[in-house]
Amino acid sequence: MDNYGGHLGQGRTRGSQARRDAVTVEIGYALCSALFLAAVVFGAVAGPAWVFGLPDTVQDVLVASGATLGAVLFAVRVVSVLNRFTRETDNSVAAQPSQPGLTNPDS
Repeated sequence: MDNYGGHLGQGRTRGSQARRDAVTVEIGYALCSALFLAAVVFGAVAGPAWVFGLPDTVQDVLVASGATLGAVLFAVRVVSVLNRFTRETDNSVAAQPSQPGLTNPDS
């Protein structure tokens, strides 16, 4: 078969490509939403230091705290979004009960 019209594994290739696309989109979403969250938190914590002209030590503490909290929340957000995506895709694959005899007789 040639590269354009091959029949063997064609459905599998499409499914694999769709899975890769979904993972790519989910990673992009995780990074963008985490970056937004980190920026908002950093601005909320460190912003008053610049707006109100606080003393240098207070300003340094607020900026460092905002940066640390923003970085931690960035990592937590990325991990939580990707874990949720993994759980959702794993559950959609395993639609059957894991143990025989646990099916609903009304279904």
